[in-house]
Amino acid sequence: MSDRDQEKKPLSLNRSKLELSKTVEAGQVRQSFSHGRSKSVTVEVRKKRTFEKNESGRFREVKKDALADQQQSEAPAPAAKPEPVAKPKPEPVEDHSNLTDSERAARMAALKAAEERRKQEEADAAERAAQESKRKAEEAERRKQEEAEAAKVSADAPAKEAPVSVEDVEKALEASTTKGKSKPKPAAVAKKQEDVIPGEPAEPLVPEERRRSDPSTVKPKSRKELDEEEARTAAARKRAEEEALGRAARTKGDEGRRRGKLSINNAMTGDEGGRRRSMASIKRQQAKAKARMQGQQKPKEKIVREVIVPDVITVQELANRMAERAADVIKSLMGLGVMATINQSLDPDTAQLVVEEFGHKMKRVSDADVEEALVSADDNDDQLIARPPVVTVMGHVDHGKTSLLDALRATDVAGGEAGGITQHIGAYQVTMATGSKITFIDTPGHAAFTEMRSRGAKVTDIVVLVVAADDSVMPQTIEAISHAKAAGVPMIVAINKVDKPGANPSKVKTELLQHEVVVEEMGGDVQAVEVSAKQRTGLTELEEAILLQAEVLDLKANPKRVADGVVVEARMEKGRGPVATVLVQRGTLKNGDIFVTGAEWGRVRALVNDHGVRIDDAIPGMPVEVTGLNGVPSAGDDFVVVENEAKAREISDYRQRRIRETQAAAMKKSALENMFSTSGEVKELPILIKGDVQGSVEALIGTLQKLGNEEVSVRVLHSGVGGINESDVTLARASNALIIGFNVRANQQAREQSRRDNVDIRYYSIIYDVADDIKKMLSGMLSPEVREKFLGYAEIRDIFTISGNKIAGCMVTEGTVKRGAGVRLLRDNVVIHSGELSTLRRFKDEVKEVREGYECGMSFAKYNDLQVGDMIECFEQEEIAVEL
Repeated sequence: MSDRDQEKKPLSLNRSKLELSKTVEAGQVRQSFSHGRSKSVTVEVRKKRTFEKNESGRFREVKKDALADQQQSEAPAPAAKPEPVAKPKPEPVEDHSNLTDSERAARMAALKAAEERRKQEEADAAERAAQESKRKAEEAERRKQEEAEAAKVSADAPAKEAPVSVEDVEKALEASTTKGKSKPKPAAVAKKQEDVIPGEPAEPLVPEERRRSDPSTVKPKSRKELDEEEARTAAARKRAEEEALGRAARTKGDEGRRRGKLSINNAMTGDEGGRRRSMASIKRQQAKAKARMQGQQKPKEKIVREVIVPDVITVQELANRMAERAADVIKSLMGLGVMATINQSLDPDTAQLVVEEFGHKMKRVSDADVEEALVSADDNDDQLIARPPVVTVMGHVDHGKTSLLDALRATDVAGGEAGGITQHIGAYQVTMATGSKITFIDTPGHAAFTEMRSRGAKVTDIVVLVVAADDSVMPQTIEAISHAKAAGVPMIVAINKVDKPGANPSKVKTELLQHEVVVEEMGGDVQAVEVSAKQRTGLTELEEAILLQAEVLDLKANPKRVADGVVVEARMEKGRGPVATVLVQRGTLKNGDIFVTGAEWGRVRALVNDHGVRIDDAIPGMPVEVTGLNGVPSAGDDFVVVENEAKAREISDYRQRRIRETQAAAMKKSALENMFSTSGEVKELPILIKGDVQGSVEALIGTLQKLGNEEVSVRVLHSGVGGINESDVTLARASNALIIGFNVRANQQAREQSRRDNVDIRYYSIIYDVADDIKKMLSGMLSPEVREKFLGYAEIRDIFTISGNKIAGCMVTEGTVKRGAGVRLLRDNVVIHSGELSTLRRFKDEVKEVREGYECGMSFAKYNDLQVGDMIECFEQEEIAVEL
């Protein structure tokens, strides 16, 4: 077939599968380091492909094993082991089936030429290896001659002269050849030289020429380069020997003078000459070299920390949390334009800039986050058990709330209250005949205890509204209804005093409709029970109504958890310290538990139930008295048990700090309001209040602050729970204040100091008496009211002039005219002058007053513009005391 026929052959696709074979093999290798760390390294091995032409003119790939066998059979046996020469990487050739004969011949010629070049390079390498072995033999012979000459020179030198060893010659040679260069020694060579012990012969070093001539490590050099290097080496050796001989001759004469006195060190070193380095110095140098080696191998990595920054943090604390130097932090702040000291506080934004500059991560927290520990998760339904209902008794004053509770408890609590009214919140637990328990909270009913009743409604499950059948609905009854509705708790109406002659339960039910309280008899959902606390009738029906409502509410709690609840009342008792009445709502309160209540904290020292018996634990729904607090909390504060004392202190400190900030802000606001007030100066009555319980103190403060008006007001300087002491008297004396003791007394020192300083201390047991006395004091501070009283009219009928003063002749037309009273001059019913009478005469006599129908002479003080026909109005002013 001719070339033209081949060219005219139509093109067709090769039906074989077209794909690229992998030329790289990848694998994972575990690499270990000297400091214990290891990592995985990916290793790639590149495949080499070789092609050859077969008899048909096509190229085929030659496998690796076949190619190695062919090369081994074709290569001649070398005289010496030749250095392996890197073979040129063959170019991958694609298989072209449509090549012409000329192209195939050209490709075969190129392959033959490449094979001849490869064989020539292998022959050259074998020749260079033979020359190198011959050169090594000559170098060894020359070295033996040099060592013999050095031994001869040392033998000819004097006995006291230090011999010049081969090591000195080689060191001098290296110094001369490397002069002017600052290349440091390798660490391995330095360590080898430091390990040499003084006085012992050193091991001969391998010459640099021999190391460079090793064909296994360095590429072979040409003959010309080797000759030039050998000439330079011989010249350097000759110069080093001359310098060593001259140095030995110079030190011969000065040896005795430098040696000085004979010492143990000199005797041991003998005549080896010169000072020797100590072993400690050599070890220090070795340690430094080792440290440098380790530092180069393992650089110190930057540790990124998570820095927790609160609302306020000092520079020192920020540096400690970042594990940085405080000086570096201050320098960073200076770069930001903030000049701060080590104890200065930083805001969170500035602290964040500093933390990010040092490469750390910042986590901002707030002081309020400490209270997150008090928030607990909800309980599972399988952990809940039934608990007693908490019932709050509300109503108007003297409607029989405490008497009804006494009837249920079969105790006389009202006998212990001053005036027969309840002024404390009492919590009691009553056990019914059926074994069911009900917890009652008794709240005072009069207006001073509105806030206390509001707290009682917040912690209760059921509200029992006591209404007297004879008085019906009263103001505090309406207020109690409002509290119950605001708390969203069901209500039961107990109509008390049904045994009295004027009782009318139907009127009570009807009046409750006006306040959206619809009893069941009228189609509503509020239960109404008629009871008599005095005759103890209807109590069973009331208990059944409470238990029925509790069953509808399905009250449950989890006793197997940390306890929490609410403070019903708190007081200071002598010998017991702060005592708090606590209602446990969830969990079980035990002796020794650490708790937080409001801004106070403590450890449960004793638990006392409502009967005065000490118990070990309190379950949900049980009221107990707790001792062991470090201060008196406020009624209505939460009561939570925490895990440790540190957490309790942290929460207490945060709440106290928040209270101080709130008070400071309120005082600042009040001061600004007083500064810009346009209502004039207000008179204040300063008062100090000390009470037996916190609830009574708060009720007193609320009552007294409501007294007063725009002119007078009450200012409570200080209030607290406990007796009156010397500091209270001192404060009252400095402020000219009144001290009120509610169910408390002053100690002996305070009484003596109050008599000496004239400080008024007043004791009370009923809150109404306190309000009445303070109201009288404020009324006395009020300015009296001035009223004008009309006396009479007089008409001017003639004018007389005596000694330059005008005197009006008048006729009294109405009422009476008095001397010294106020007068007004009316002209055409218009007031043109107000003043006083200077003269009132009847004929020639001075008189005190002139009645209607009589004539008189009058003159005005410092006023003479009088005319006939003017009218004179006479009046006087009187002051009337004002009451609040």
